[in-house]
Amino acid sequence: MSIMSAAERRAIADQVGADEQYLYQCLTGRKAMKAKEAVRIERESGQRVRRWQLRQRDWYTIWPDLVGTDGAPPVPAVHEEGA
Repeated sequence: MSIMSAAERRAIADQVGADEQYLYQCLTGRKAMKAKEAVRIERESGQRVRRWQLRQRDWYTIWPDLVGTDGAPPVPAVHEEGA
């Protein structure tokens, strides 16, 4: 993912009713958003923010059906099947 500008992040936070600093912390991997909230923000942002961006460490364990979809980050090798 390219780095989102502060202005874009603020606009999305306002649009979806989220705290901008919390959104920033989740987008930078410092925190992991609750799964249900990540899905809501993905939907309400028109997919400008994707749920895997908000749960970078474990998104593939929560939503395994998204592995390999367009734009999804790769799954770490230690978590791939057969590894």
